[in-house]
This record gives sequence, structure tokens and C-alpha cells, in this order.
Amino acid sequence: MPTYVVAEAETSELPKIVVEPGPKHPPVSPVKRSRIGDLPMRVIYRFLAVTVAVVVAAVAAVIGFMSSGSSDRPGGEAPGPIAAPSAATPPPGPSSSPEPPSASASASSTASASASPSAAPTASATPATPPRSAAVLAALADPRVPELPDDKRLGRLPGKPHATKRRIRDTRSGVSLVRFGKPWKGYGTAPFATKQVLPKARGAATRAMLVSCPVPINVQETVKDTALLAARWTLNHHPRGGKITWTASQPIKDGWMLAYQVRYKVKGKSRRSMAAVAVKEIPGAAKPALVFVTIPDAQRSRWRDINTAISSISTVKPE
Repeated sequence: MPTYVVAEAETSELPKIVVEPGPKHPPVSPVKRSRIGDLPMRVIYRFLAVTVAVVVAAVAAVIGFMSSGSSDRPGGEAPGPIAAPSAATPPPGPSSSPEPPSASASASSTASASASPSAAPTASATPATPPRSAAVLAALADPRVPELPDDKRLGRLPGKPHATKRRIRDTRSGVSLVRFGKPWKGYGTAPFATKQVLPKARGAATRAMLVSCPVPINVQETVKDTALLAARWTLNHHPRGGKITWTASQPIKDGWMLAYQVRYKVKGKSRRSMAAVAVKEIPGAAKPALVFVTIPDAQRSRWRDINTAISSISTVKPE
């Protein structure tokens, strides 16, 4: 081998191999272990058992509340056994499965059904007041007669009560009432059925009297309106120009009572009488009975006899 070849081979350099570094990757975090895996299995089982028990109890409570609530509501019924479906099955088709009523329709029908029973008593509890007749309107247009007051009971009037057990039977009118002793006495009855009077007091323009008769005026739609017309009629038995001031208006058995003062003037001086009318319906009679009593202020100590007379009225069989 030639020497130059060896020398050249000994002096030539080998090529360098450079390894370039690759891309850097982020360090991989170690895999974390689940904490559940760290727990003992008995703890896990206990937790699951408690959770299931709570859920079951809650579901049972909701179901019990719903079932009890439906039976406690008004008109609700307790759940009962479900009836077996009918063996006959309707043929399929549009008409075989009717559309169930909507919830709003059923609710409205239930509400109307529950409200209708309570509406009827309300309507019957407030009957319409009958219209007043022309006679009543004419009486109220009279300046001597004011509008009827609200119902008010007759109080205890001045004087001492007249003790007596004697009675008068007015079979023409269908009433029985007290027969007063002295100083009261019977007097000519016309135009009444019965009549009792007191001696005329000095200076008095009228005389105290207690009378009974069938009502001398037209009977009205209500016994209260009939009593109103009767009170106006009694002004004929008081001095001219007398005006009524109501003191009581109350129902009595089968009738109505009005008490009032009649104010008038005698020789320029203001005077008054205490009076009352009682109208009582009598079974089988053509007209109600009227009891009228009036006592002037000159005999004010006898006003208590008005209480006695009104409270003594009872019904007897008319002729």
C-alpha cells in the first residue's frame, strides 16, 4: 500500500455528529389517588345506608300527606278500593276515547257547585221590602206625621203601676185588655167597641182614654204601616194642630206598637199628651184590632198606665 494513502488516512478528521435537544415537555404530575379509596368500606356502606333511609322516609311522608289531605278537604273522600275495569272494550276510533275534562273546567264546576248551596240562603234571608201605598206616602207627607223611627222599645213611663186583675173582653175586635179601677171608669163606647176614661183634669183640653176597636182605616201591606195610619187617625182625638213626636216603635205578638207624644197649644201655651197605638192581627177577623190610649200632661202621674195597657193585650175569639 502506498504510504501516502496511509498518511492521508491517519490525518483526516471524522465528521462530528451533533444531537439536537428535543422539545421540552412539562413534568407529568403524579396521579392523585381518590380520597374515597382511602376510606374504609364500612364507612362508605354506612353513609349509603343513611342516605337511602332519609330518602325513603321523605317519600313516605309526602305520600302520606297527599293521601290524608285529599280525605280531609271538604267534600273529599278517603281512598277506597279501585273497581276493576269493564270487560267490554270500546272499539278503537276517534269516538272511543273522549277527551278528559280539563283541570280548569273541573275546578270551575266544583267551585260553582260548592258556592250554589250558600247563595240560596243569602237571597232568602233578605226579602224585598214591599212598596209603600199611596195612603202611607200621603201620611208621611203630612207635616204633622214624621218618618217612622228605627225600632225602639217603649221605656218605663212616669207614675205608679195600676194593679188590677180585671179584664175586658172585646169580642167585636178580637182582643182582651186590662180593665182599670178608679179613677178610671167605663164610658159610652161609640164609635169604639170598648172605652175607659179618666176624669177630665182642670185646664186640660182633652180627656185621657183607653179604647179598642177594629182598625178604622184601610189595612196596609205591613202591620207597621197600618199602625202608622192608625196613629195619624188618632190626631182626630187630640186638640187641633197637634203634631206627633215618636218615642217608641216595636213589634208585639202578631202586631206592631207605636208610642208617641202629641204636642199642641192650649190658650197659647204649649201642652202635650202621651199616646200609643197597638195594631194586632186576629185570626179569622176581617180586620186587625186597634188599641189606643192617650193621657194629657195634666195627668202625667198616670202615664205609667200606658205601659200596663199595652202589655195587657191578648187575643180572643172574635164574634
